Amino acid sequence: MAKSVVLFGAEWCPFCVAVKTWLEKNNVSFEYKDADLDGVRDEMKKYVPDNETIPVVVVDGKGYVNPELKHLAELVGVEDKTDSIVHDLLVIGAGPAALSAAIYTTREDLDTVLIEKGVIGGLAAITDQVDNYPGFPDGVTGMDLAESLEKQAVRFGTKFEYAEVTAIENRDGHKRVITSGGEMFAKAVLVATGSDWKKLGIPGESEFYGRGVHYCATCDGPVYRGKRLVVVGGGNSAIQEAIFLTKFASHIDILVRGDSLRASEVLQHELPQHADKLTVHYNTKPLEIVGETGKLVQKVVGETNGKQVDFDCDGVFVFIGLQPTTGFLKHSLELDEFGFVKTNEELETTMEGVFAAGDVRSGATMQIASAVGEGATAALKIREYLKEHHKS
Repeated sequence: MAKSVVLFGAEWCPFCVAVKTWLEKNNVSFEYKDADLDGVRDEMKKYVPDNETIPVVVVDGKGYVNPELKHLAELVGVEDKTDSIVHDLLVIGAGPAALSAAIYTTREDLDTVLIEKGVIGGLAAITDQVDNYPGFPDGVTGMDLAESLEKQAVRFGTKFEYAEVTAIENRDGHKRVITSGGEMFAKAVLVATGSDWKKLGIPGESEFYGRGVHYCATCDGPVYRGKRLVVVGGGNSAIQEAIFLTKFASHIDILVRGDSLRASEVLQHELPQHADKLTVHYNTKPLEIVGETGKLVQKVVGETNGKQVDFDCDGVFVFIGLQPTTGFLKHSLELDEFGFVKTNEELETTMEGVFAAGDVRSGATMQIASAVGEGATAALKIREYLKEHHKS
């Protein structure tokens, strides 16, 4: 018997687009409801009380906030499928490095499949404004840049699979990639999984995720119109996202652990333009995120110069840096002390036929432009590898 599935989302939410695409690709019948329309969010909260994060998927009357694809597959009854075709290249991830590599490989008629568990475009897609990518004098939104890269890759024949990769293995001269949707095989693999936001690890952070604690201003900022927010962090992402949030919030307290900002001078010079809405608190670290059971966040308890300070707020956005998405690689590839993938000058990892590029690679510069460049370089190296080891 078919399950009843309802998706609450919005067009501007990249995670919503990803879930919608996955449901359509797997022929899951569902009803879509636009969370921006009057009354829809109130309806959504009947299934997930006090939650502000989208997407929300309701399966047989029970709501799930932004479920992982593996969990979603179990909920709606999508069975694992083993793809017995040996592809030329499987790319794990679909950020700028992955999309750049795919543009190059598919142009040369290499059978290329990108496996993505979240959003096409990666963290770039959920960045409000990209001002330092060459060729866009007025800047470009992260979503627009990601969509352009995706369209270009699709134009040349790139295929996409929405699944989470759990392991890579050698199998009879090929690579066996185990995913939440089944097994896939390839002559070569490119790891381009990028990075994810670091967590604070303080009381209340996980308990109030989606109910006041967020890591993506573009995704969740619009629901905080006229409300007070706390932003944690002092680097480029924190300041850039705080400035973006001034479009909605009535006031934002920025908590900076050190005695100065680490953000670029360009961003720091922009701060005074928003002085009416932004207050920077130096030498301040968050200790706890506080709220009442069944309600949203009410305050952040912090410590400033040894004294406890309460910051009243309706939401908290955390931007304290990135960590590589490499947990599934611990037993197959050599990682550095921080968890990034080690490569040689040819971008080869410690497993033959497996390459790495972009933010996930040890020594990466964490810039979109360099990730795109590494993706192109990796594609050329992979082409050479395939010619030498898989001449047929």
